[in-house]
Amino acid sequence: MKRLANGTGANTRYARLLGGGLLAAVAAVLIAGQALAAAETRGGADTPCFFITQWGGWKAPNPKVIYLGVAMHQVYRLDLSYDVPQLMWPDVHLVSRVRGPATMCSALDFQLYVSQSAPFDNRTFTDGGFLVAVIARKLTKLTPEEVAAIPKKYNPN
Repeated sequence: MKRLANGTGANTRYARLLGGGLLAAVAAVLIAGQALAAAETRGGADTPCFFITQWGGWKAPNPKVIYLGVAMHQVYRLDLSYDVPQLMWPDVHLVSRVRGPATMCSALDFQLYVSQSAPFDNRTFTDGGFLVAVIARKLTKLTPEEVAAIPKKYNPN
């Protein structure tokens, strides 16, 4: 039996296969971890989703929170990543662009903008108004008790 040296032969091939398998296993664990984190971000199976067409109105009690009125009686709280003072201005519009499924299950599903003018053709904005991106951080469906605790002027329904 001849011994192979200098990284050639069966031992090196075995080490490469083992290293490749180890790399594949690490990649699988990372992908599974990302999928689990995405599921947690989306709220898991028991977090209710709603269709964008069920969203009827909105109110902002402060520059970092938006209450969404959904299906006439439900209220969702959308926490934002940063203050958007324009939400507090009179006569502003919240513009939502939908890409992909029209179900809203987490903050990641929202692509929002605040505008002073109404959208003309879903791409441009008229009257020289502003357009400010709004980045959502967390979506929470409020319980009936939490909805009842919202001051009337901030209830979106």
